Amino acid sequence: MIPADRLRQILERFEYLEARMADGSGDIAALGREYSELRPVVDQITDWMRLQDNLADARAMLDDPEMKTLAEEELAVLKARLPEAEKALQLALLPRDAADARPAILEIRPGTGGEEAALFAADLARMYQRYAETRGWRWEVIEEQQTELGGIKELVVRIEGDSVFARLKYESGVHRVQRVPETESGGRIHTSAATVAVLPEAEAVDIDIAPGDIRIDTMRSSGAGGQHVNTTDSAVRITHIPSGIVVTSSEKSQHRNREIAMNVLRARLFDVQRKSAADARASDRKAQVGSGDRSERIRTYNFPQGRMTDHRIGLTLYRLDQILGGDIDEIADALTADAQAAQLAEMGA
Repeated sequence: MIPADRLRQILERFEYLEARMADGSGDIAALGREYSELRPVVDQITDWMRLQDNLADARAMLDDPEMKTLAEEELAVLKARLPEAEKALQLALLPRDAADARPAILEIRPGTGGEEAALFAADLARMYQRYAETRGWRWEVIEEQQTELGGIKELVVRIEGDSVFARLKYESGVHRVQRVPETESGGRIHTSAATVAVLPEAEAVDIDIAPGDIRIDTMRSSGAGGQHVNTTDSAVRITHIPSGIVVTSSEKSQHRNREIAMNVLRARLFDVQRKSAADARASDRKAQVGSGDRSERIRTYNFPQGRMTDHRIGLTLYRLDQILGGDIDEIADALTADAQAAQLAEMGA
């Protein structure tokens, strides 16, 4: 049952925001953000209420002998639409992750598998970069270490755009690949892995880092060779002493490096904070989608079969080339729908 009081409160809040924005009072940017967030919810409420009104009108027409047949036909159509409208409204009313609209910090590192794991990590990096391009997101490399064969030892990227964290947050975990490595002369299939972490970018107000809790070291930064062989004292390493978290940034500007490294450090500490809160709320649901468990094997990319399988929701797609080319919307949609279904089940909807 959808609570009428809650619907009325949302509509009243929406009208209040419209009035405040119309007269130009208050923080227009903040009012606009809240208005934009509420707009799709209000649209679903309006559609559902209109359907309820039409149902009431059709039932009233049943008492009129001349209109009874038409009313029965109309009722059948409206009742068929009702479950879908109620489901859409329930989804719109689900509590939203406050971090969904934030930029994200994407971290990719090779796991088991040596050089093949590093090459697979590079494949994942290209997949996410192409996905970011299709959605018009900004891709900013913070830290990148490559192997001699073009694999990735470590990649840290900041991604900014519309609903970045909402679309990528279920990517955290262990990604496994099954294929014949280029260095394998016998044609045997190897299994390697890479880890992905997606963290919502934190703001200074989210995480207060005391100056005494960090140690900042300046290091020499260098590239893979060639034009990057010269080194400069620009790389910055920040160690958060209480947690032991270490962050580095190797841009040319030392001042910019410190700013970038602090942003990544805040994101990691914010991620720890969010997970602690989630565990406190649901300690018995360790395996839920989006738990962000870095040790959880979430997906397998099988090259001989051209197959991708997401183990959390049992989704298998036989279009591996397109997926690695950045076409991962279907996966993100399925994971989001599964998470929403779990929320609805929790709420008894």
